[in-house]
Amino acid sequence: MSQTPNTAIAVIGIDIGKNSFHVVGHDARGAIVLRQKWSRGQVEARLANIPPCLIGMEACVGAHHLSRKLASLGHDARLMPAKYVRPYSKGQKNDFNDAEAIAEAVQRPTMKFVATKTAEQLDLQALHRVRERLVSQRTGIINQIRAFMLERGIAVRQGIGFLRTELPTILATRTDALSPRMLRVIEELAVDWRRLDQRIDGLSGEIEALARQDQACSRLMTVPGIGPIISSAMVAAIGTGDVFSKGRDFGAWLGLVPKQISTGDRTILGKISRRGNRYLRVLFVRRHGLCWSRSRTGNVTGSNPGSKPPRGGCTTTCWRSRSPTSLPASPGRCWLKDAPSS
Repeated sequence: MSQTPNTAIAVIGIDIGKNSFHVVGHDARGAIVLRQKWSRGQVEARLANIPPCLIGMEACVGAHHLSRKLASLGHDARLMPAKYVRPYSKGQKNDFNDAEAIAEAVQRPTMKFVATKTAEQLDLQALHRVRERLVSQRTGIINQIRAFMLERGIAVRQGIGFLRTELPTILATRTDALSPRMLRVIEELAVDWRRLDQRIDGLSGEIEALARQDQACSRLMTVPGIGPIISSAMVAAIGTGDVFSKGRDFGAWLGLVPKQISTGDRTILGKISRRGNRYLRVLFVRRHGLCWSRSRTGNVTGSNPGSKPPRGGCTTTCWRSRSPTSLPASPGRCWLKDAPSS
């Protein structure tokens, strides 16, 4: 279906592809007046000739760049999670039906949208993605070294620091446990390990420098326990956080709240939902979490021994509004601390 002449387009849904884009347009009454397939080079040129309207897209690779381009042309470009668009799809799955579902979903007043990321956010996110991949590769090399040595009866205490300290001694001590070929293999793995350490340190230093210069990151680092890695990852993921009305919404988006499966007027809560940004959740919980527990004497053990949490409750500060928010007291307090790279 080509564009119906003399018809004003009010809403457009775009199904983004690598080289082709499927476009469906609705008029003010909701009737389909545009149903075309455009190439990547035609999208901006054709939308520049269309009066400003509401344009919906799924938040995927390339969507943030296109959203910024369309916003510069005067259009109201909005991004949505793909899982929220799926219920509006009718019939068989194809690109035009997906674009029609996007056009339907973007008009819903209760739809939750994704904030368009700036080029600086995408650059910062790219640094974190590369660093995450390098850390994963380094972990694989360390596990492989440990496995090779265990096959020869050599065990090293758990922890990256112990293996880093004892590996040169093990390689320098020529014993019958390790054959010359195995020594050469482990030495080459150790070289790869050192190379990855250098790249990870370089990326960590660059991220820290950017965090010190960024105003939002600097403001986040005023919160106790938040360092440059977590603060920069938060800014890369949510920007200024305007999409969240309160901190609890951010916790729910991050997947740190119980998964609710309530029914029959009964509240049933399970484990944490693990939704949202997994990398950011890992920074908070797994690798960079430090739990402070209150002892019988009221002291708190952690990076600041001897400090005591407030008795009546905990007063935290919202990083956006800087207004105090009271939280109920609990037997254990958990301050999220940015630890060194792992």
